Amino acid sequence: MAERTDARTWTHRAVFLMLAFVIIVAQLVPLDMRPTAWAAPDLLLVITLVWVARKPRYLPVLVIAFVFLAADFLFQRPPGLWAALVVMLTETIRRQHREFRQMPLFVEWGTITFGVVAITVLNRLALAITMVPQAPLGLTLIQMIGTILIYPLVVLIAHFIFGVSRAAPGEVGSRGQRI
Repeated sequence: MAERTDARTWTHRAVFLMLAFVIIVAQLVPLDMRPTAWAAPDLLLVITLVWVARKPRYLPVLVIAFVFLAADFLFQRPPGLWAALVVMLTETIRRQHREFRQMPLFVEWGTITFGVVAITVLNRLALAITMVPQAPLGLTLIQMIGTILIYPLVVLIAHFIFGVSRAAPGEVGSRGQRI
C-alpha cells in the first residue's frame, strides 16, 4: 500500500534540497586560486546520512541519487560512482532504521564511520582500478576524517534547527500510519 506523505515530510525534503543546493554552490565558488593543504568535510554526505539515519522517510532514494549525480557532474567526478556508493550506504542505513532508534549516539556514529570509511575506500579502489586521476591520499583521508568528526555536530544542528530527530518506537504520522 502506498504511503501518503504529509506537509512536514515535503517541507523537510525541500529543506534538504535547499541545503544541498547551497552546499554545492558554495563549493563551486572559487575563493582562492592556490591549491589547499587540507580538504573540507563532505557536508553534503554528512547531511544526507543524518537525514537518512534519523528520518529515512524524509529522503527517498531518488532524491539522494539525483543530488549526488548532479554533484558528480558539477564537481567533474566520474559520473555515478560516488552517487552509487552513497545510495548503497544510505539504503543500508535505511534498512537498519529500526535499530538506529535504540542506538546511543556513539554507536550510531561508529556505524556511520564504518560506512564512510567503506565508501571512501571503495571509491579510491574503483578509481585506481580504472586508472582515473585521484586526489592525493592525504587530502582524501583529511576529508574522510573531517566528515566523520563533524557528524555529531550536524546531528545536533539537524535536531535543534531543522527538527530532524529520531522516530520514537511506536510513533505514528499525521494520518495514523506507523513510522
